[in-house]
Amino acid sequence: MKSVKAKAVYKGIALGRIYVLRKNDYTVKRTKIDNPEEEIKRMHQAKEMASGQLQNLYEKAVKEVGESSAAIFEVHQMMLEDDDYVESIENIIRTQQVNAEYAVAVTGDNFSEMFACMDDEYMQARSADVKDISERIVRCLFGGEEQSTDFDEPVIIVADDLAPSETVSLDKEKILAFVTVHGSTNSHTAILARTMNIPALIGAEMDLEELHSGMEALVDGFKGVFLLEPSEEVKADATKAMEKEKEKQALLHQLKGKENVTKSGKKIKLFANIGSISDLGYALENDAGGVGLFRSEFLYIGKDALPSEEEQFRIYKQAAQNMAGKKVIIRTLDIGADKQADYLQLGKEENPALGYRAIRICLTKTDIFKTQLRALYRAAAYGNISIMYPMIISTEEVEQIKKISAEVKKELAEENVPYKDVEEGIMIETPAAVMISDELAKMVDFFSIGTNDLTQYTLAIDRQNENLDLFYNPHHKAILKMIQIATDNAHKEGKWIGICGELGADPELTETFVNMGIDELSVAPSSILKLRKIIRELP
Repeated sequence: MKSVKAKAVYKGIALGRIYVLRKNDYTVKRTKIDNPEEEIKRMHQAKEMASGQLQNLYEKAVKEVGESSAAIFEVHQMMLEDDDYVESIENIIRTQQVNAEYAVAVTGDNFSEMFACMDDEYMQARSADVKDISERIVRCLFGGEEQSTDFDEPVIIVADDLAPSETVSLDKEKILAFVTVHGSTNSHTAILARTMNIPALIGAEMDLEELHSGMEALVDGFKGVFLLEPSEEVKADATKAMEKEKEKQALLHQLKGKENVTKSGKKIKLFANIGSISDLGYALENDAGGVGLFRSEFLYIGKDALPSEEEQFRIYKQAAQNMAGKKVIIRTLDIGADKQADYLQLGKEENPALGYRAIRICLTKTDIFKTQLRALYRAAAYGNISIMYPMIISTEEVEQIKKISAEVKKELAEENVPYKDVEEGIMIETPAAVMISDELAKMVDFFSIGTNDLTQYTLAIDRQNENLDLFYNPHHKAILKMIQIATDNAHKEGKWIGICGELGADPELTETFVNMGIDELSVAPSSILKLRKIIRELP
């Protein structure tokens, strides 16, 4: 039995087999070769392997998400057979007498850049596609089979770290827990674990090369311990602890249908934060009063192209219908920083958290913004949708948003497309927004405080940097004072205010927020009943 210390980001106990999610980071080097024709033969064999992988992905996607969403794998198969692409690889191998890996990588970069520079949007989107198929061929040349994340049984995911795009692709029904070597308490792995109500550990000091999928393990989110090959005695104790946790959850479920009201009669709304349609089940299961934050950026990441208006419309419409009249607040595209979509080609930035992200992208790439707004206004006709705009720092931005939204509604009206006006608010997640919240409150219907970003911008601490966890203090007096300022300014104008950042689920601050006058807390679904219990016990 081996014990590994780690930091718990969601408490709980899980017992099961591990699945090691490895990243295949191949370094392509330029190597001189003696037999170009033999190297070309290697390339064609790898290309056939890649084509087979894509066919398997297509067939799986057709069953799970339908033909239209699976079509991208057909496109990739066609691109693999493109004469110009293949001839370019062969030419580099022959003329430069270099290895196939290098020739494929160079061709992929060249074609990707060529597509990116074209005026046509469809051709620009092919830039990411050609890069993807080139990386696939290179993996096959290195002998790497694609790692499947289709598990036969529920598993404990073990990884170096998980990017947002990777968490999107996982089958959430088959995950018992997360354990990562890196990551921070505010990483997307941590947020996903809290949404799913499963234990998660970060900062586990272990060498992934020493582990293999199938090993039995225990994740203890209470003690911050990851045990490999636990003894029968330890497993028996863990089973008893898991039964106690189930009993606690059962008691909490008795609070379903009860009001979120203090003994003195103060009421507060408890909503859910979600990242996809599949998360709605967690929200409803935990008796959420609505959805306070639908992270729409997860429709954009982990894909090869922008989601269409129709695709977005169907998802927003489904969310509105499933919540049956309960409020669903959808945050517009908040991409950039740690959430990237390669096809947008946002480029590398020295300080991505302070860079080209969220509303800044929407206000400069207005075609993307308008597509999302059209889908949102159309879906609003089917339920109680509100729209929330992230990363606001000025009244001028709000004025520009209002102008664009008016244009979108005018276009929909002229096209006789059914739509509905909605409640529109902004996120307060920058010190600038706090300081002018008195002016902003006059312009919008509500505020929602994003405490994750507000904390990092106020304290000048990158919340994704695990080395700074010691200094990252979301309870800092400055943060609480800012929340009070924004709350007072919202209420002066008769507007409601909520908190949708991770701080909203902090039980140590629930009474503070109630006393401040916060109207709504939007948290991971797993935290709703716990907060309801605390609120109902407050004086």
